[in-house]
Order: sequence, then C-alpha cells, then structure tokens
Amino acid sequence: MRLRATTLATLVCAFGLCALVHAADWPQFRGPNSAGISTSTNIPASFDPAAARWKTALPAGHSSPIIVGQHIFLTAFDGPKLYLIALDRATGRELWRRDIPRPRTQELHKTNSPASPTPTSDGQNVYAFFVDYGLISFTHDGRERWRLPLGPFNNPFGQAASPVLSGSTLLQPCDAESGSFFLAVNKDTGKVKWRVERPEYTRGFSTPILYKPANGPAQVLLAGSYQLTAYQVETGEVVWYSRGLTWQLKPTPVMDADNIYVLGWAGEADPGQQEVIPTFRETLDKLDANKDGKLSKEEVAATYPKIPKEWVSYDLDVDGYLGERDWKLYQSKRSVVNGIRAIKLGGSGDMTHNIKWTYSKSLPNVPSPLLYNGVLYMVKDSGILTTLDPKTGEVHKQGRLPGLQEPFYSSPIAADGKVFVMSEGCKLAALKAGPEWEVLAVSDFDDICHATPAIVDNTVYLRTRSALYAFGPEKTAFN
Repeated sequence: MRLRATTLATLVCAFGLCALVHAADWPQFRGPNSAGISTSTNIPASFDPAAARWKTALPAGHSSPIIVGQHIFLTAFDGPKLYLIALDRATGRELWRRDIPRPRTQELHKTNSPASPTPTSDGQNVYAFFVDYGLISFTHDGRERWRLPLGPFNNPFGQAASPVLSGSTLLQPCDAESGSFFLAVNKDTGKVKWRVERPEYTRGFSTPILYKPANGPAQVLLAGSYQLTAYQVETGEVVWYSRGLTWQLKPTPVMDADNIYVLGWAGEADPGQQEVIPTFRETLDKLDANKDGKLSKEEVAATYPKIPKEWVSYDLDVDGYLGERDWKLYQSKRSVVNGIRAIKLGGSGDMTHNIKWTYSKSLPNVPSPLLYNGVLYMVKDSGILTTLDPKTGEVHKQGRLPGLQEPFYSSPIAADGKVFVMSEGCKLAALKAGPEWEVLAVSDFDDICHATPAIVDNTVYLRTRSALYAFGPEKTAFN
C-alpha cells in the first residue's frame, strides 16, 4: 500500500476534519490516524543537534508534539505542575502555557509520566487528556473552552492512550485494572455523548484509530486486553470484535484498506508459556479453606506461589482477595499468546475468524508498528528491527541497529523513502525504507526520549526530555 498525499488527505477528510486540518498537518499522536507517515520530501538522514533550525527548552513530558497550522502543542510537567504548551511553528517561540488542574497524583510506572498522552487538534482548538485530571480544551490562542474531570484510575502503570477526533466527537479510552470505560464527548461543549463500560478489560495504553466502511457510519477501533473492538463513533455501539489479543496492549494499531495490524506483547505470554488454569469454582472447592467464596493470599500461596509475590497484578479491584472476575482474567492472562496479527477489517459480531496471520517473535513492548509502502516495520528493545510482508506475515529482514542496544518507547515514523526510529537514549536511526532496509545514519541527541517525532512541511520535530528541536528549511509556509 502506497500512502501518497491523496491517501493521507483521505485519512483526515474521511472523518470530517478536512475543513480545518490540512493533510500536511500532524494533528494527533503519529499524525493522521496514527499512521506515522508524512508526505514531506527532502528529509535528511542525519541530524546535528547544534545545527537545528531552532531548539526550545521544555519541561519534561512523554507526549509527542502535534503540529496544526502555525501552532505546535505539547503537554508537560514540572514537579507538581501540569501544563499544556503552545509554540510558534516557525520560530519555536513559546506562545502560551496553561496550568492544568491536578487534584491527585496517580501511581505511575517508572517509565511513564503524568504528561504521556499526546494532545489532538481540529485546526482551531486543542484537546488534551491528563491522568491526574481528565479532558480539557483550549482555543489555539490559549482560551479555555471546557473541562471534564475524569478518574481517578485504578491503573498502577498510569495512563498513556491519547484522545482522537472524529468529526464533532472526541474519543478517549480509559482502561484500567477495574472500572475501564471508553468515552465520547462533544468536542464543542465537552458534554458526554456516550460512555461504554469495559469490565472485561484491564490496563491498556493503545490509542484508538478510525475506520470508515464503504457502506456504513464511521467506526473507532480500540485494541484492549484480549480483544480488538469496533464501536460506532456516534453511538458507542459495538459493531464487531476480534478476540485472541494479549493481556496488556501498549502499541497503537495501523491499517491499510483491507486489514488492521494489531501488536501486543506482555510478560509470560510468549508461545509455550501458556497454561490451563482451573475455573474459579474448581479453585474455590480446592483452596477456599474458610469457605467465604473468595481467595486470600494465604489460600493460594502453596499452589500458586507467584500470585502472592505479585498480588497487585491479580487483585484487580484492590479488595484484598481474588474474586470471580479476578480469577477469570487470570485464566485469560495465562492462555493468550503475544503477537502481531493481521485482522480483516469490518463485519458484524465475532470476527475472530478473520485473523489472517500471527507473528510472535521479536516483538516490541511499547513502540507501535509502522506500515509504509507495503512493508510492516517493528522495532523492539535492544534495537532489533524487523520487516514483515503485511500480506503473509513472513519476515523480510531482521537485524540489530548499530549502537542502539537500549530500550525503545518512541514509535517509528516514515517520510521521503526513509524510516526513523528513536531510542530511549535519544539516538535517531534513519533507515532506507524497504523490505531489505539499510541503516543510513544514526544521530545522537545525548538526552532521554520517549516521544515520537513528527514530520511536517519538510521539517522534522524531535522532542527529548529537555527540549523540542526543529530541523528543516529556513523558509516554510509558516515562516
């Protein structure tokens, strides 16, 4: 599949945003529909931090930059403070910074942050989600429009899924160990349009993507624990679903005209690590010594010694015991297999039979896959890069990126026949795109990086822990 400018424009316009957001913009996490593809040309392979067109110091944050019109938007934190920040696209000058309410401090994984979800914009307004507050919207000139408090969330890792827009609807998933839900609000008022409870899902971090069937209303596709689900954008009704995913979804899927490619890796779910767990009733009959209808740490310790050691991962509702829901999800957790799966788009009801292929080796933990010019790319920790044939799941090439033997949290993006991947240690590798990829250059920014770069109007924007860089021509449409 070749994503040219017309195709990217379709990704934007198909969901009612084309009047305000241009195809050349990068209005959400990984650009139009999270595809990670830019139509920009004349993009170099190597970058000298000292030769950036501009560099703007920023507070820390894991969110990626979005670029819409003359504005760049990011979220950030500094000690107890949360911020939404707007920069001038041409110069990097800070235009405004707004304090975000922070009524609580969410427990976070050590690699997460309170400013991880990436904002989104409709061309006139910007929308952001914060784990310690909820949703909030501002105009591009910094005037607050509305706010919608959400949470707190029972997620020991924090939240990371980013909001997305479809027409007048703003969509935000909030999956957690308990109390998971998917929310749609009116982007102009902040009023809830629908809220779907998701009790069968535990913690998840994947950003939803949009799908417009040839005959039918727009759908939003959300990859969560054990299942990909397609909801009608306007109503929240479940249209179709595909089971068999792993138990903790971090990457965001990508899609072409026919298929969606869903990647998931979680601990102890590689092939061969599965085990059959007895039902809750069978386990109660055997282990429930005091016959209170639930399981304590002491009751399961002898048979399942690992559970008491990692109790927080099993006592999902944090009530001090394992109940029926906890146990059923433990059964599911021990049965699933990690993998990237090609799933045929569309249908009605259970479409699990539409999984075309599954590949289960050398899988990333956090970075999303990239589908570019008919090749599927994945990059995992230690700098192992794999290209797959999206039609069959067969490996084209797998190899280690030189000098990048470290973790990866940023997702790959592509432009101008090149694929770019950024390591946690802020080393940016540029690859010659293709099944038999080649490393063209590696640029070292000597910092920490969790954000995904953006490429707009022949300019590359890179966020590190301490700054945002712009590399590109001095004169652009927004100078």
